[in-house]
Amino acid sequence: MSRTIVIEEPGGPEMLKVVEREVGDPGPGEIRIRHHAVGLNFIDVYQRTGLYPLPLPHALGMEAAGIVEAVGEGVTHLKEGDRAAYAAMPPGAYAEARVMPAAQVCPLPDSISYEDAAAMMLQGMTVEYLFHRVTPIAKGDSVLFHAAAGGVGLIACQWARSEGIELIGTAGTDAKCALAREHGAAHCINYRETDFVPEVKKITKDAGVDVVMDGVGKDTFDASLDCLKPLGMMISFGNASGPVEPVSLLTLAAKGSLKLTRTTLFTFLADHDRCQAMARHLFDKMESGAVKVNIGQRWPLEEIADAHRALEARETTGSTVITL
Repeated sequence: MSRTIVIEEPGGPEMLKVVEREVGDPGPGEIRIRHHAVGLNFIDVYQRTGLYPLPLPHALGMEAAGIVEAVGEGVTHLKEGDRAAYAAMPPGAYAEARVMPAAQVCPLPDSISYEDAAAMMLQGMTVEYLFHRVTPIAKGDSVLFHAAAGGVGLIACQWARSEGIELIGTAGTDAKCALAREHGAAHCINYRETDFVPEVKKITKDAGVDVVMDGVGKDTFDASLDCLKPLGMMISFGNASGPVEPVSLLTLAAKGSLKLTRTTLFTFLADHDRCQAMARHLFDKMESGAVKVNIGQRWPLEEIADAHRALEARETTGSTVITL
């Protein structure tokens, strides 16, 4: 049996329920993994509220780290007893143990702890694809990154610093701005006190940035377009403040022949070989010390609703780990 968090209908954090579930044995192409630590992410909120609909009832949670207990037929990159971590579909990581597809589960180096892996997999591989798989970004380029003191943001700050990329962050308090700068942001703008568009223009000497990476959504999208230089790339990858309203292509033309994409991590992870390469790249960054996870808070599994409330209220910094 495994304690597992499920929802039976969309709604608020109160919809999260602890149930006992049979785990069973893995079938072809599957593994059974016993979790040591689980990650918390905004996609979990989107699935809970129904913004990203799931067939219900359904377990939640997209990333975790633990020990492989059993492997099914055809699984060759993992074996029983291996340390492993993942950020993968389908949801179900909020559990003591689960059976799941093996393709997106990655061998975890001994040098990386379970908590660090659980806090880093989804957010770290998000940063990996943002900087390496969407649009060319070279040393010396400039990036505007919203929510720079969040879990993804603090990883992005470090990643940019390690590759000589000028990252301009935004955050909601002076303390969060200081945290982003400590982690590698070249600049950080307190958006609650200052309009970030003129600040970005000032920092870039009116040139604008090469790329915007926006996981906030509705509240920052329109102004972000005004921060791009001509031919710049707008990467929208999240909806923390709500989904972005429809955009006219003529707006992109008028603002400088801008490029726009709406990405999801799981499109990049769907291919087994690419997923494993992304994880190895992330682990290399972690082992070299270029990127360190910042675990800002921990919550026990049975208090998952409180963890969701804190995340939605933007009361968290860095990454959040669910302990078992």
